[in-house]
Amino acid sequence: MQAIILAAGMGERLGEYTRDNTKCMLEVNGVKLIDRALSTLKEVGVSRVVLVVGYKAQNVKKHVGKKYQGIPVEYVENPVYDKTNNIYSLYLAKDYMLADDTLLLESDIIFETSVVRKIVEEPCPNVALVDKYESWMDGTVVTLDENHHITRLIDKSQFDFANLHNYYKTVNIYKFSRDFSSKYYVPFLVAYSSALGYNEYYEQVLRIILHLRNLPLKALALSGDRWYEIDDVQDLDIASGMFAPNEDERYKALMSRYGGYWRYPQMVDFCYLVNPFFPPRRMVDEINASFETLMREYPSGMRVNSLLAARNFGVRQDYILLGNGAAELIKCLMEQWTGCLGNVQPTFEEYPNRLDSDSVVQYVPSNVGFRYSADELMAFFDDKPIDTLLLINPDNPSGNYIPFADLLRLVEWTKRKSIRFVVDESFVDFAATDGPFSLFDNTILADNPHLVVVKSISKSYGVPGLRLGVLASGDSELIACMKKQVAIWNINSYGEFFMQIYSKYRKDYRLACELFKAERDLFLAELRQIAFLEVFPSQANYFLCRVRDGFTSHGLALELLKRDILIKDCGTKKAFNGGNYIRIAIRDRNDNHCLCEALKSLQA
Repeated sequence: MQAIILAAGMGERLGEYTRDNTKCMLEVNGVKLIDRALSTLKEVGVSRVVLVVGYKAQNVKKHVGKKYQGIPVEYVENPVYDKTNNIYSLYLAKDYMLADDTLLLESDIIFETSVVRKIVEEPCPNVALVDKYESWMDGTVVTLDENHHITRLIDKSQFDFANLHNYYKTVNIYKFSRDFSSKYYVPFLVAYSSALGYNEYYEQVLRIILHLRNLPLKALALSGDRWYEIDDVQDLDIASGMFAPNEDERYKALMSRYGGYWRYPQMVDFCYLVNPFFPPRRMVDEINASFETLMREYPSGMRVNSLLAARNFGVRQDYILLGNGAAELIKCLMEQWTGCLGNVQPTFEEYPNRLDSDSVVQYVPSNVGFRYSADELMAFFDDKPIDTLLLINPDNPSGNYIPFADLLRLVEWTKRKSIRFVVDESFVDFAATDGPFSLFDNTILADNPHLVVVKSISKSYGVPGLRLGVLASGDSELIACMKKQVAIWNINSYGEFFMQIYSKYRKDYRLACELFKAERDLFLAELRQIAFLEVFPSQANYFLCRVRDGFTSHGLALELLKRDILIKDCGTKKAFNGGNYIRIAIRDRNDNHCLCEALKSLQA
């Protein structure tokens, strides 16, 4: 079996990366795409490689040569690569297809060896590699029958988003027998090119053959095998993370993205924190029904959005500010003040990171679970020269929670000491309490203008993609100043619509929080069966765990990443001092159980 690699294109969307070289010479983590492909073809035992080149052809020829790791390499040159599409490149190599069974590959794909090995070892002689369609994919998709034969090839003009669940994306790796090429593909390739020209794609020929001849072309569906098509710089960035040289580098690449993990559909994210039970399906459908209108219309300005926030959280409009996520509000808040900040460590570092380290006084609990009380905070900070006290309640990542009565004592204590008190209650809706728990209260805010309350809607309400957060204070001058600091359209129309319709789903939200608390109890019981984990109780939507018995936090994170599970290694976080701690988000029952099963497999 031979291989034909189409490598004539210019790769213009990659900009500077292909200004002086063709796409197949692009490096991902220091290895050229063509080297990866040829090394894999060597492993699976191909007898010859035919490279169709065009743009910067001499660079490819010089690099690869006439043999690569013992495999003979022959070249076909497309002199009009800038005026034709890949159908012409394959047309120029058609005589090779008549000589042997052929693997057909495009040069801008990066893949694991297992991807090619599967198609080579598949007994069926004519096969298209496919993968279940995901939102990041682009190009030709197919539908399959119950025997995994391709029934339709669908291009962009025929694509129907209502049928996504039936679609598979072609990986652009095919296996054609010599007989199939001789009797069908090459004759149709010649006829199609003669009739419609060379500015087309070779998949069009397969579409015609399937339609006219009803020939069984089998689809071989991948299952978790990694591959990626690199068309632009974002693709290059994603591929660099997916195909990092080791799990350590892959973990670093993923964590440096701070989200966007929907581009990695096989991975389960136990790192970032959301509510798995909200919003309900009906609310999502209501937002979807208005999607186009919201996309085409400007959102309201600050005044209207502050009114929505005031209504939803039951406070005065001049006490509250709606932000593009809590992160926007935190940045704006910290820019308003000078002076010294007191806070607990370990904690959510977005606040203290906004200040010089000399302006931060840290309290570190002396116990392994980083538990602390209101009395301990007051005792520690009583003689410290702080201007602001920050409390995340429940705290992140410890899950420590100060009950509401004790929280009010802290409010009074800071007022008496003339200390600004910032309370971030992004996770408080998950706390198991029967009484009041939130400081979003007009009376409390009016009586305590030194108090600032922050809440991330992303974390509690399960909508991190909408980027919503709120900040409230009885200090109306502070709120007015911050409203001038943020952009007048800091919230997009989708976020505004969510806030507009939320009141209809308030009961659903309360039910979601109760469902969450029940799931947290189940998950805690399961995690405590893992011998190498010490799991600390939490009132939030995550657990802090100490890793022991021969494991390290980083090593455990890498082992789970091999199973496409992402957790937070807290070993590098301040106050842990290199200790072996991880944070695990709480997801739904199925995901939580799967994580526990993966952990159990590691203790066997």
